[in-house]
Amino acid sequence: MSSVTKIKRAILSVTDKTGLGDSGIAVKDISELTGFPEMLDGRVKTLHPKVYGGILHRREDPKHVAAVAEHGIAAIDMVVVNLYAFEKTAAKPGVAFEELIENIDIGGPSMIRSAAKNFHDVAIVTSPSDYDSIAGELGQSGGSLSLATKWRLAQRAFATTAAYDSAIASTLERVNAASFQLSPESGVFPPVLRFSFQKTLDLRYGENPHQKAAMYSDGSGAGVANARQLQGKELSYNNIVDLQAAWDLAQEFNEPVVAIIKHTNPCGTATGKTLAEAFKRALECDPVSAFGGVIGVNRPIGGEAAEEMHKLFLEVIAAPAFDEAAKSKFASKKNLRLVEVVPAAQKWTLKNISGGLLVQDTDIRPLRDADLKVVTKRTPTPEEMRALLFSWKVCKHVKSNAIVYARDGQTVGVGAGQMSRVDSAKIGAMKAQLPLKGTVAASDAFFPFPDGVEEIAKAGATAIIQPGGSQRDPEVIEAADRLGLAMLFTGVRHFRH
Repeated sequence: MSSVTKIKRAILSVTDKTGLGDSGIAVKDISELTGFPEMLDGRVKTLHPKVYGGILHRREDPKHVAAVAEHGIAAIDMVVVNLYAFEKTAAKPGVAFEELIENIDIGGPSMIRSAAKNFHDVAIVTSPSDYDSIAGELGQSGGSLSLATKWRLAQRAFATTAAYDSAIASTLERVNAASFQLSPESGVFPPVLRFSFQKTLDLRYGENPHQKAAMYSDGSGAGVANARQLQGKELSYNNIVDLQAAWDLAQEFNEPVVAIIKHTNPCGTATGKTLAEAFKRALECDPVSAFGGVIGVNRPIGGEAAEEMHKLFLEVIAAPAFDEAAKSKFASKKNLRLVEVVPAAQKWTLKNISGGLLVQDTDIRPLRDADLKVVTKRTPTPEEMRALLFSWKVCKHVKSNAIVYARDGQTVGVGAGQMSRVDSAKIGAMKAQLPLKGTVAASDAFFPFPDGVEEIAKAGATAIIQPGGSQRDPEVIEAADRLGLAMLFTGVRHFRH
């Protein structure tokens, strides 16, 4: 097995020409090598023994060397390929079936696999991100690549063809056999679930120091996994989990909002005319828990908001952007991570189980006017209604069992993750730093008994929003009427485990 490969001849077949400038190196068309013109509208270009013999023959096998010499086949020492952009084609609205089929690369994957199979003699390059390191090694070694480099490139090559085939299979499963039209993605889960992610970050450790961890990206450029870190020390596993929770909650709102997250639960969420106002209101909910928290916002952060946030010790701030004034203000906090996130739609939520995965649609169902049903004698006032709708959005992002006390645009108390809903109601009230009198409460699931409603009324809340659906709903409603509360049923549950 060769330890190094001297690169004398390379074949380039690339859709993405990034990084390939005018080098002055002599090149010739593939048809000059094969002696055949490109055929069948480009379907046949590289499928020829002079290509695959040049790639696949073993340089140290005398029979292979004799065979290629007999047929005038020259050795190809490097193959540079990137594939037809099938996924981009599939993502085009209304793409025709024929266009899909024509964007299935045949020669490219074949050359990639051939070169990767013969990695001890041939270098296979599938990503422009490798060009600089390869050029550097070639320059330092007088035109050779080491066995370790060739093996690394081969590993990436096989992963590339696997991901490509997976994308094709997953897309073609959506083609209707009668019409040969690509159906829109439905809620039906595929019979085979295929994923392809690239590692982007080795993390210091996982949820705890004895656990190893890494982060992988789908390559879309959007979402938390593809966020751009502007400053601060490296992100930890827990930072990223909290960052996702903060970002998700912030995206629930159209008006300026600040979500402060601690251990994936919101310890303060508020809207405001500005982010600075929203932050101050969010912090009022639970300033003790907010210390060392993670913040998510839905607006670019400017100098005014940065001035307020700078006063609190925070781990991470996630925003669509930070202006220069904000970056200048935060610069003195060297460990504070500033992360810019491009919004991304999450189609599915996954959960590991032993031997497999659980997969479900992401909980993004909006609350509609038609969902709301007043079930008590008293109808919520306009102010209560605004507060109820706000608290409902926040409650969706609190671990079950969840109770959220709120005023219009501001959380007041959060009870999270309790085995008993009445305990969540008690803890939410206990945590409140602001007056509870006149607040409203949201519950992520129905009340199994009237005691939860009684506890909320005891705390000072005047209205409740909940899904309904308990066998004891009549008793719960009767308790609300007896206590003078207004109550809304939504018919929608938001468990979060």
